[in-house]
Amino acid sequence: MEDLTVIVLAAGQGTRMRSSLPKVLHDLAGRPLLAHVIDTARCLEPARIVVVHGHGGEQVRAAFPDPDLTWVHQARQLGTGHAVAEAMAAVRPKGTVLVLYGDVPLLRPETLRDLLDAQKRVPLALLTARVNDPTGYGRIVRDEHGSLRAIVEEKDANDAERAIDEINTGVMAVDADHLSRWLADLDNDNAQGEYYLTDVVAMAVGEGVAVASVHPREPDEFLGVNDRRQLAHIERLYQKRQSHALMAAGVTLRDPARLDVRGRVQAGRDVVIDVDVVLEGDVSLGEGVQIGPFCHLKNVTLGPDCRVLSHSVLESVTAEAGVTIGPFARLRPGTYLASEVKVGNFVELKNAQVGEGSKINHLSYVGDADVGRDVNIGAGTITCNYDGANKHRTVIGDGAFIGSDTQLVAPVIVGEGATIGAGSTITRDAPPHALTLSRVPQETREGWRRPQKRNKGEA
Repeated sequence: MEDLTVIVLAAGQGTRMRSSLPKVLHDLAGRPLLAHVIDTARCLEPARIVVVHGHGGEQVRAAFPDPDLTWVHQARQLGTGHAVAEAMAAVRPKGTVLVLYGDVPLLRPETLRDLLDAQKRVPLALLTARVNDPTGYGRIVRDEHGSLRAIVEEKDANDAERAIDEINTGVMAVDADHLSRWLADLDNDNAQGEYYLTDVVAMAVGEGVAVASVHPREPDEFLGVNDRRQLAHIERLYQKRQSHALMAAGVTLRDPARLDVRGRVQAGRDVVIDVDVVLEGDVSLGEGVQIGPFCHLKNVTLGPDCRVLSHSVLESVTAEAGVTIGPFARLRPGTYLASEVKVGNFVELKNAQVGEGSKINHLSYVGDADVGRDVNIGAGTITCNYDGANKHRTVIGDGAFIGSDTQLVAPVIVGEGATIGAGSTITRDAPPHALTLSRVPQETREGWRRPQKRNKGEA
């Protein structure tokens, strides 16, 4: 929208959080609260997003180096009206201003579009809501005809006003020219000694200007964060929203309350996710993928019909169709698994490319390695990739067989179809289609006796 400026108020200290971290930088689903608000603002395609910062301002700015953001510093926190007034220098005249809050992360773009549509008909539109417990919110005061007359902050309200169940969310869309004029007339003659943005409503009514109101599409999306209890509550609301979206896309969740999404998830049909799974960053799950319980996936792409068994941890991993991982596997960044690969229990991979049909079934570490097709890597195999200063690569050719308890000391190449005998330490290239092994000759000493412990008191 070419005439829209979004002002995000993010200057508050958040004293009830009892934290040295600015409130808007506290995490919701793995990202700062403010990040969720900015993402929502971007969905509206405004001409400009202005963020008002104050407490911990440099820390907040450093967390968002995005070039599309305009920053305004509120040196003294004198209320919401003062904060918006500070931002008005960055607002285009003859446009629309949408005011959002950096600690209100659940608002949907659809709700804000409803608000902006209402504002097209009048100079001022408010987002209001009816709640069971209005404590802490400004009350919406209407006349006998139902027209909005004023907003009264709770500390300034009388008993009758406190009984009103319609509250102000603080979110408003307003004509920029009207807003500039009303802000100039604000005063701080109230219990808080602050300049209330909500006072512009009474000014509009006093001028005979119509004020519209819109309710949120969902009952909880206007909730803000003032303390850690509220942050935890909003986290669960957010996760419920993510779970419902996944199930609507055809995903089976064994327990929707025991999934945490901390990023963006794309999922095909018939995906099944068991309990206590964390999906972080960008995660893509192909059709028929199954994720077992207690798994953590971060920046992972899984092709169709992959299976991740319980207690597995994957980060920056790509797997093609039909791959099986785990249980208790750890796959680190740079891992690529071609189709039908099997990675078993207590296997760790890092920066490893594993070819189609290969198996690393248990108790092995394969790092900085290129593994060919149809390779079998036995239990207890280690690629010794680090010499204390530099990393070196191991290359294993197609069809190779690596016996159990083998150390491959990189840089080393195991040829196509080669066999490495169990218990070997390989320090030189192993030729293709041959058996290579290194073992100390087995020796038995007859008559040898195990040392015995001395009795107490013996010299």
